[in-house]
Amino acid sequence: MFDTLLRRLIDPPLARVGAALARLGVRADHLTLLGGALALPIGWAIASNAFGLALALIALNRLLDGLDGAVARAAGPTELGGYLDSLCDYLFYLAVPVGFGLADPANTAAALLLTASFTLTAVSFLAYAAIAARAGAKPAEPKAFIYSRGLAEGAETILAFVLMCLLPAAFTLIAGLFTFLCAATVVQRIAMARRLLSDA
Repeated sequence: MFDTLLRRLIDPPLARVGAALARLGVRADHLTLLGGALALPIGWAIASNAFGLALALIALNRLLDGLDGAVARAAGPTELGGYLDSLCDYLFYLAVPVGFGLADPANTAAALLLTASFTLTAVSFLAYAAIAARAGAKPAEPKAFIYSRGLAEGAETILAFVLMCLLPAAFTLIAGLFTFLCAATVVQRIAMARRLLSDA
């Protein structure tokens, strides 16, 4: 929901740093994989109730996620890079609820529901991208595939994760609210797919 607005603010400085890194020979795929490798330490930190460390690792993960795209745009994006970026993003998204589920048995039900909602939003996102591409649609921005907007996007997810780490006792409430947002996003994308398929 807020991704487009935030991109206008953060893309210019990221582009400058990304271009500099590309000139130094840094590869986007390496940054992507490094960010993906942080998923396990993030989950471990949360499970260990080390929420300050988890926040720092989340910030580093998101920085690497922004820089890999900037480097890719400077050096030339690849299909493999787009694939790895999505895979590593979802590794990160799943690490947080799994960590909270392990941190406290009282979190288990909410963590499972949030994990399930992330799975459904991922399927709705990626299936729409595949169908839209087959229908001849083109990405509106320089991305590996066609993005479908929704209530729960990257910025909202990060905000929820930050709030969970700052207020771990409220995890069940925050996770419940975000699960609802994810469900609403899936419904949105079903409606988008219905329009696309009807037009096709």
